[in-house]
Amino acid sequence: MKTVVTSCLAAAILLGTSGSLLIAQETDKREAAIRQFSAAFVEAMNQGKFEEVANMFLEAGELIDENGVVYSGREEIKSLLNDFHAKFPTAMMSIDSESIRFVGNLAVDDGTRIVTGDDGATSLIRYTAVLVESDGGWKIASVRDFPDEIPPTPNEMLQDLSWLIGDWINEGSDGRVKMSYQWSEDRNFILGELVFTSEGQTVSKSSQRIAWDPLRGKPRSWIFDSDGGFSEAVWTPTEDGWLLNSSATMPDGVVGSAVLKIAIQDENRFKLSATHRIIGNLVEEDIEFQVVRRPNTKEQ
Repeated sequence: MKTVVTSCLAAAILLGTSGSLLIAQETDKREAAIRQFSAAFVEAMNQGKFEEVANMFLEAGELIDENGVVYSGREEIKSLLNDFHAKFPTAMMSIDSESIRFVGNLAVDDGTRIVTGDDGATSLIRYTAVLVESDGGWKIASVRDFPDEIPPTPNEMLQDLSWLIGDWINEGSDGRVKMSYQWSEDRNFILGELVFTSEGQTVSKSSQRIAWDPLRGKPRSWIFDSDGGFSEAVWTPTEDGWLLNSSATMPDGVVGSAVLKIAIQDENRFKLSATHRIIGNLVEEDIEFQVVRRPNTKEQ
């Protein structure tokens, strides 16, 4: 009896596993058919075959645009597409189906549609499409669009610091500081080079990288000194410039901190001050100096 029961359980498990595998294979097959359908939809759209596109909808299918306007039936949908083509004759579309799930003979496709104009401008729209499976294949029952703005690039978020681009200099009785800033090759960072000299001799060099920190919602920078020290700062905008909360690690492991303030006077001049300067257990004096743009170096 025990052997019979064990054999029955093993058979049930095997049949259950096989059944699950068959269901998964069928789901994969249906999903592949949906993606193939979407590819054909995009190809027909980009070739201006709007009657073919309209026929990919049910006879009573609907399209709801991002403003909530409903276009019902193939004729209204075809007319809408023709009007769009008349306004944007060179627009090209691509689709990213992010999630496809099945409910009986229905498929729900959630994804993103991107339309690119001849000027390179893009429009990003999120959509939810409901498709029906029939003997003739898949047909669109309903498509609803939702506006979804493309998030700004790091370059766009750093534009408030673009005035830094160029060469700057400070001259004082205790030395000279030269600063040069430029965009990185991908234009997602601002790169700085700082050279400190005294009596005509280079004392130290530092490299700086300024980035947009999406978690803090603020610029963030790192400085790497030629002696092995490094520091980082978070930039907070003020009425007349920027406030930087900075922390540093010296080559010997001693840590420090300071509050830096950049007061912009005009496009060619700013005042830099450092307060609350602490190195190790020592409180250092505040410092302040003027920085001016070197002639003919501002980026056009």
